[in-house]
Amino acid sequence: MKLGFIGTGNIVSDVVTGICKSKIKYKTITISPRNKEKSKKLKKKFKKIIIAKNNQDVINNSDWVFLGVLPEIGEKILPKLKFKNKQIIVSFISTINYKKLKKIVKKKLKIVRAIPMPPIRLGKGPIAIFPPDRQVKSFFNKIGTTVEIKNEKLSNNFWAISGTMASFYELVKVLSDWLVKRRLKRIQAQQYITSLYSALAELASVNSKKPLSNFVSESQTPGGLNWQGVNELRKAGYYRSMENSVNNILKRLNKK
Repeated sequence: MKLGFIGTGNIVSDVVTGICKSKIKYKTITISPRNKEKSKKLKKKFKKIIIAKNNQDVINNSDWVFLGVLPEIGEKILPKLKFKNKQIIVSFISTINYKKLKKIVKKKLKIVRAIPMPPIRLGKGPIAIFPPDRQVKSFFNKIGTTVEIKNEKLSNNFWAISGTMASFYELVKVLSDWLVKRRLKRIQAQQYITSLYSALAELASVNSKKPLSNFVSESQTPGGLNWQGVNELRKAGYYRSMENSVNNILKRLNKK
């Protein structure tokens, strides 16, 4: 199996890294030359990577083609490309929907939209896909946990949630910076905050059948520190603002 990637941004780099470190069997991974710095780093790090001459070269040398460009770039370059018969196309493009992709590709090929997250480079995290597909599910299960979605409109909810990653990192950055201002070394502060939130998420994940509301209740006592923290944030509209933000991202996706 020959894999090809059009686009060499952060998420493509994460996916390629995850594949190269996994047990997925592949002959080569051909990547586009668009981001020269990232392309060269990947080629230097992994043996089976080839840097293509251009995007068409990626398609010509691949059985599976992954689309990892920005939506505006995708709309500009994809109609000019010629895909091969029996190719499998996996798109990471957030705002080009399935129907539009089929028109752009102009061939009856297997097309799957996927939502990989940065932890895929560690072989972890969810990958939501639409439409459900056994072959693509099996592939992504080797570098994460595949979630199949039967309705594309529902898949937009997952795309919307993926828009909260930077918000999460901003949160842990703010807390880490707070510790640094109180004379802790930055590396200590970051290790503590990231370890804490990673462990909290893992605890909830291990007990995923348990309602998350239980964790909210169990992690606080009336009048305690966590009671104070969560209630002050509720009164300030912190969680309501987060929900509003996700709603706005979803509206943007639904317009496409």
